[in-house]
This record gives sequence, structure tokens and C-alpha cells, in this order.
Amino acid sequence: MKLKPLGDRVLVKRLEEETVTKGGIIIPDTAKEKPMKGEIVAVGDGKLGEDGKRVKPNVKAGEMVLFNKYAGTEVKVEDVEYLIMREDDILCIIEK
Repeated sequence: MKLKPLGDRVLVKRLEEETVTKGGIIIPDTAKEKPMKGEIVAVGDGKLGEDGKRVKPNVKAGEMVLFNKYAGTEVKVEDVEYLIMREDDILCIIEK
């Protein structure tokens, strides 16, 4: 199944955080927070401006991003968890 976000929405796959700290301490699942970092899987066409024209999104599929802690709606498709969020919930693009 393929998902295509609508408007200014973005489909993001969360990246897993490390479970072991640099000092070798193992963090249990119950103590971990959900990561705020992810990879964009799909992007909508953009939102409509006040003039009725589409405003292209600033992000594209394949980019790594940081997003708000409580952003988006969680969706599970074929045992993979995704987030569907508005482009405005993305804080920045991670460049390597």
C-alpha cells in the first residue's frame, strides 16, 4: 500500500534512537522518549496560498528532519509506523 499526503502534509518515518549511551548504559524501552528525528517518505503538493495558487513545499522525500515533539498523527501500515504531519511542524532539515 502506498500513502500520498494531501496539501501541505508530510509522511515521516521516525528514526530509532540508540538504546545504549556513550558510557555503556542501556536505556530500557519504558524510559525512552519517542525520537523527534525522522526521514521524509512522501510529501503533498503544497498548501493553497491566499491567491489560490499552490505554494510548493520546502522539503522533499529522502530528507532527514527534526519535528515538534507532539507533531502529527501516528499511522501503522504493513507493520511500519509513520507520522502524518503538516509541513509547519517540521523544525529543520538535517544536512550532512
